[in-house]
Amino acid sequence: MGKTSKLLAIMAIVLALCGMVLLGGGLWLAIEGGSWFYAPAGLALIACAVLLWRRQVAALHLYAALVVATLAWALVEIGLDWWALVPRGDVIFILGALLLLPWITRRLVPAQVGWWRNAGPLALTLILAGAIGLAAMLRSPHEWDGALPGARGAAPALAAGTDAGDWLAYGHTWAGTKWSPLAQLTPANVSGLKQVWRMDTGDSRRPGDPEEITYELTPIKVGDTLYACTPHNIVLALDAETGAVRWRYDPHMQVPSHVQHLTCRGVSYHDANWPGATRSADGSCPQRIIMATADARLIALDAHTGRLCPGFGKGGAVNLAVTGPGLKPGWFQFTSAPLVTRGLVVVGGAIYDNASIHMPSGAIQAFDIATGKPVWAFDPGRPEDTAPLGPNHPPVPSTPNSWSTAAADEDLGLIYLPMGMGAIDQWGGNRPPNTERFATSILALDIKTGKARWVFQTVHHDLWDMDVPAQPALVDLTIPGKGRVPALVQSTKTGNIFVLDRRTGLPIQPVHEMRVPGGAAHGDFTSPTQPVSAISLMPPRIREADMWGATLFDQMACRIAFRRYRHEGPFTPPSTRGTLVFPGNFGVMDWGGLAIDPVRQVAFAHPNYMAFVDRLIPQRPGAGNGKDGPAGASDRGGSAEHGFNPNAGAPFAVSMGPFLSRLGLPCQSPPWGYVAGIDLVTGKVAWRHANGTIRDETPLPIPLKLGVPSLGGPMMTGGGLSFMAASLDYYLRAYDTTTGRVLWRARLPAGAQATPMTYRSPASGRQFVVVVAGGHGSLGTRLGDSIIAYALPKS
Repeated sequence: MGKTSKLLAIMAIVLALCGMVLLGGGLWLAIEGGSWFYAPAGLALIACAVLLWRRQVAALHLYAALVVATLAWALVEIGLDWWALVPRGDVIFILGALLLLPWITRRLVPAQVGWWRNAGPLALTLILAGAIGLAAMLRSPHEWDGALPGARGAAPALAAGTDAGDWLAYGHTWAGTKWSPLAQLTPANVSGLKQVWRMDTGDSRRPGDPEEITYELTPIKVGDTLYACTPHNIVLALDAETGAVRWRYDPHMQVPSHVQHLTCRGVSYHDANWPGATRSADGSCPQRIIMATADARLIALDAHTGRLCPGFGKGGAVNLAVTGPGLKPGWFQFTSAPLVTRGLVVVGGAIYDNASIHMPSGAIQAFDIATGKPVWAFDPGRPEDTAPLGPNHPPVPSTPNSWSTAAADEDLGLIYLPMGMGAIDQWGGNRPPNTERFATSILALDIKTGKARWVFQTVHHDLWDMDVPAQPALVDLTIPGKGRVPALVQSTKTGNIFVLDRRTGLPIQPVHEMRVPGGAAHGDFTSPTQPVSAISLMPPRIREADMWGATLFDQMACRIAFRRYRHEGPFTPPSTRGTLVFPGNFGVMDWGGLAIDPVRQVAFAHPNYMAFVDRLIPQRPGAGNGKDGPAGASDRGGSAEHGFNPNAGAPFAVSMGPFLSRLGLPCQSPPWGYVAGIDLVTGKVAWRHANGTIRDETPLPIPLKLGVPSLGGPMMTGGGLSFMAASLDYYLRAYDTTTGRVLWRARLPAGAQATPMTYRSPASGRQFVVVVAGGHGSLGTRLGDSIIAYALPKS
């Protein structure tokens, strides 16, 4: 057999194998109720293989018909969407191009005069396919252009004794907008930003750390000093101009064996000279840094020296670690910056997800900022009793918790807390009434007493881990017919953006109840409706046609999986069959939230669209009593946000994770991540653009802009710029707030799953932008320890 004959035989075998895979998988998909394209396409490939083996030119003509059929099917299903077209046609196109090689066409019979008469029909169909692909590449069907409005009012007044050039709290102020009035950087000059310093903390992953080690820090800046923390809760004071270390405090934290996350999102600041602030009896530490740790300590440090404040708690710390029968070290921890307001430091806490039905309490506690003495506690298990917790007044276990950062309106005397779920997420058959009331909600407490003033629930009877994840943002909005209204803007994992009157909790932008699927697991129930805001980034219902892959084959496999899972739209309850959860547990918006320009009354958001699969696993009666922890649990607690979660004491464990193909790619079409500009007055999304590339997610650094997920948050400035560095590629980007277009970017040494901040340096008068590049263990971005500052060159 000659070389050409061998090529014909090999090509015929390849076509036959591809055809058999498509035929078998296509019949399976059709039986599951899916597309009928794959099985006939498989038959066509097998027929082409037979004809090619026989050296019949009809093989090329039949293949041309298959190309036309594939084009027609793909265009009807998804239109001119390039990345959705790729897996539908890549294998078909490549095999067709190989069939046009002269070593194949010359050996086919009956012999024709010239290559064109043999291969012309197939060549024309491939040219047509290429033209359609080119047309699709020039379109962006998931994006749209627009413009956000300009100024609608004055900037909010700063508190007495504070400076516009500072970044005093996690979200700039305790209004949580992540907006600075600084305007030295503008769309006209931002391209001139240069790195001016980089500080590597030296705090890296250690033996015994959990997989979920992250560096999600947003530093704060007061005067000429930047304050930061690290995943192991080391606190650093840095020179704001140079990044030089002024002091370093190491709490020598012993990582608890059952801790779920290891991160520090921020520290907080208190100045005894502020109006309404409190001072220690001996006058020590008038300016102090407050940090909450992963081993559940609340620590006060002198802001000038880094020494422990001796009058706070016992030697500078209050130990809030939870102990008791069945409660394991690390099941209660702090990951977010504590709230400091009116002489109080207020903390919630993160509870280990889905380990057991018997977990620590989610009580919110307030302590005197000077002494560390408890002042009040809001226990969701007994909301009317706000006396401080203690040995004779223990909290109710397994109640909803607030693991993110709170916001405060001192004029109204209210604290606003984003609330999560109590104990376990995906099964709720025995939740008490107060859990049903406070879980997955926004809760307003009186600053002085801790009493509940109002509560707004964002998901009823949450079975999907839709914790309210981000700090509420407080902004005054000019609403037609209502005038200037004090608003609270809350981003959520579902994609709803609730805009409420922060005095009462009543919606400013309309909220309606949407009918949702029923049919919960045995012993559980579902709410018949769920709240949906008029401002929403919730994605449309996912369809089989939205399935994706690198090739026709893994896309087909994703289609089969889609048909086998339960999915009836948003809020389809978890099931033993496996439920496709979309939006997924990752959330449309997670702890990074959104940023708000209070002058323009607009928001910068970064929605993510990743489907998850939740599968309930029946447990034998009596398997784990919920107090001794999960049977067979690992040293790290046996539970995680992804993978197997034991739910000890419940009738079901749960397995959950992203909806991926066998190749590890998302089973749904890109884009998976966007940036979006929202007019909070009209409720309209003015623009939306795919954000980020796959450069750091593939073996070859190819910067294809598919739009990748992001975890972190944006920041906005008075100069008309927004900054974000949360995507899975390693860049800090500057965007034009008006249009959302990228104006500048800087390459980072590691992932930056953090929120940037900005400040003015007293030494040079320059506006700096700072971001932390520390990576994220469970997301798989490169870990690091860098705090990096950018500014315009000195003039």
